[in-house]
Amino acid sequence: MLAIDLGAEGQVVISGRLDASQAATAQAFMDTLHGQVVLDCTGLDYLSSAGLGVLLKTQKRLMAAGGQMRLVGVSRHVRDIFMYSGFDQIFEIESAP
Repeated sequence: MLAIDLGAEGQVVISGRLDASQAATAQAFMDTLHGQVVLDCTGLDYLSSAGLGVLLKTQKRLMAAGGQMRLVGVSRHVRDIFMYSGFDQIFEIESAP
């Protein structure tokens, strides 16, 4: 199950599993975002290659318009996925405390 919504401080809060079964829903939400986006990944348990694709497409679109997406609260497991895929070079990532 995936939950994605705007948080109280304007950041995007994502939790659950971002995999192929949830990619279209996540992409539809991410397509509404503009400018400087903070993605709170504190509750993100799992990220598949389809989920990486959603984030990459969003990052590219934001950067083309002068914005970007910063990931915060990233767990060690999810951070490893970004490192193994090389996506840690594309995103600004802040690990969970």
